[in-house]
Amino acid sequence: MTVIIAFLANVLVAVAKTVAAILTSSASMVAEAAHSWADAGNEVFLLVADRHGARRKDLRHPLGYGRAAFVWSLIAAFGIFTAGSIVSIMHGIQEFSETGPVESPVVAYTVLGVSFVLEGISFTQAMVKSRRLARERGTSTWDYVLETSDTTLRAVFFEDAAALIGLALAGGAIAMHQITGVAAWDAVGSILVGVLLGIVALILIKRNIAFLIGTNASPALRARVGQALLASPQIQRVTYLHIEYVGPNRLFIVAEVDLAGDAREHDVARRMRAIERQIETHEVVETVVLSLSVDDEESLDFASSDHRA
Repeated sequence: MTVIIAFLANVLVAVAKTVAAILTSSASMVAEAAHSWADAGNEVFLLVADRHGARRKDLRHPLGYGRAAFVWSLIAAFGIFTAGSIVSIMHGIQEFSETGPVESPVVAYTVLGVSFVLEGISFTQAMVKSRRLARERGTSTWDYVLETSDTTLRAVFFEDAAALIGLALAGGAIAMHQITGVAAWDAVGSILVGVLLGIVALILIKRNIAFLIGTNASPALRARVGQALLASPQIQRVTYLHIEYVGPNRLFIVAEVDLAGDAREHDVARRMRAIERQIETHEVVETVVLSLSVDDEESLDFASSDHRA
């Protein structure tokens, strides 16, 4: 729902900015129009990411399709960099030599104001969701958005935040052009919007690559998973634990455990399989693989007062 709202807002904003760019011939408005069209296109990629990433595992993909979400989100981030950042910077550089007063400033300010409201609605949706999830995990909103495996939420959050800042930069650039009569201010606004988009794109690219090549689970998440394993009356201790993200909010868990009692090998295998199936009923667990610990292996300590993950 967050992505759909962001897509509709970006399409409406992009149309309005395009009309304003034509009427005003403002470099900043052209940059903002390119920004919004790039965002609208990227939302399509994010919708595809959600759809493909949500597919359940099968014989060909035993760990599910969750990583597809990181791939499509990475493509969307490259789209912001190329269609948004580079285009805005290059257009701003080309417009440095332009002269003349601001054309139809009322149109520009009106479109920027309406765009700010629409982008603000989309950003509010992402902010409310991020704050709620961050509060549940006992962390700050910024840390949650930056570290979460929910790549779609992170993309919408950063894109909408950049959009609001970009609108302020564009408005300021047009105002300085109008006040001073120096058209270079408009070009500077376009360049600043491009730099802003470049920073956002690089952040999103870096985070998606990290999840694609494999990133360590936080100590807090390891502690929560370990404590959940030890909460089972059939598990006495855990000597090895590997946690891997295989999609947004989807985990692959490998653990070596020591079971209670001294049952026969056949019975132990059945008990292990039953424990695995029980753990896999959790909404964030894709697959669990358990094996028996060796007697002389040390138990892992999962005591932690930090509940962030």
